[in-house]
Amino acid sequence: MASRLLLRQFKSIDRASTANHSQPSRRAISTYGYTQAKSLIYSKHGAIPDVLSLHTHSISPPHSTLLTLRTLAAPHNPADINQIQGTYPTTPDFITSLGTPNPVAVPGNEGCFEVLSAGSAAKSVKRGDWVIPRATGLGTWRTHLQIDESKVVRVEKEGLKSTQVATVSVNPVTAWRMLKDFVQLKAGDWFIQNGANSGVGRAAIQLGKIWGLRNIAIVRARPGEEGERLKGELEALGATRVVTDAQVAEKDFKDQVKEWTSGGGEKVPLGLNCVGGDAAMAMAKVLSASGHLVTYGAMSKSPMRVGASMLIFKDLRFNGFWVSKWADANPEEKLKTVEEVLQLIRQGDLKDVPMVEVPWNWDTKKEALVEAVQNTLEGYRKGKGIFIFEDT
Repeated sequence: MASRLLLRQFKSIDRASTANHSQPSRRAISTYGYTQAKSLIYSKHGAIPDVLSLHTHSISPPHSTLLTLRTLAAPHNPADINQIQGTYPTTPDFITSLGTPNPVAVPGNEGCFEVLSAGSAAKSVKRGDWVIPRATGLGTWRTHLQIDESKVVRVEKEGLKSTQVATVSVNPVTAWRMLKDFVQLKAGDWFIQNGANSGVGRAAIQLGKIWGLRNIAIVRARPGEEGERLKGELEALGATRVVTDAQVAEKDFKDQVKEWTSGGGEKVPLGLNCVGGDAAMAMAKVLSASGHLVTYGAMSKSPMRVGASMLIFKDLRFNGFWVSKWADANPEEKLKTVEEVLQLIRQGDLKDVPMVEVPWNWDTKKEALVEAVQNTLEGYRKGKGIFIFEDT
């Protein structure tokens, strides 16, 4: 009944400056205080165009410790896509609270939200505050949601854009923890990584520069000027050397690394791998004895064939890192890392990754949203896809 009573009324919300990313402040409410919302949902796993739909529903006024939130920005991560496809180790909860005939899940694990209203017992946040999910699986691809205050964490928004806050929990935290938790790196040490143009790769390059580390950044080969442009871009962020995957596969690459590292006198104790397959093994060959290859992705979907000599004679260590699992086991350390990353962003020491902003207004069609999500699967993208919620 509430949805039938909905009237399109728009209220202005006093919104603090979001640096260069101002957010419109319109929302639909009813005469009974219900908030009208739209969510991308799926009731079964499958291909993106086949299973995603756009659902309209209403949210009652919050009570007790509940919060009504308006989404400001929500990125598209590979894990989000894999969850929809049913190929990821975890999935969001399938719920019926959105008024659908069958249980549905809302995709999206990262996002930045503004508190529109809070129940009388909510103490940790107030109207106008920005919050992020405390854990994964919240379901962020929606205009509004209602959640208990314990499920989100307040972020000091001064000096930040909503896009920066929305993308802080996965890529920068992954890079930070991998550089800190496996090898005791000191200023002047080297690390090598593939997928260096990714969100994690760019964060690792910049964090390495801040901490005095040197690095070898591996990217996929690109034709002509495009390859040179990317090389210059990563060098400007702090990459010591930028090479292509084709160069790494050449027989003399190990000799090249030896030359860069003062004849091998400087160690390369850490490798960060998001590709897998033979590309990962080519990178492992240049690691120093007792080095660590940390795998956090497998874009090639190919197995890594570890040679016995790497284990016997070089004593290499092969580790995996899954930021979601780490965060669940270390919630306080995660929040500390998030705040440290945000402080670097405020100071201008950590630059934004390239983003492809996808406007989501109240009248935005499902087809436009689904196409934007589908584009996440494309090979060479101009940047990370991210929903920007405007007139909702």
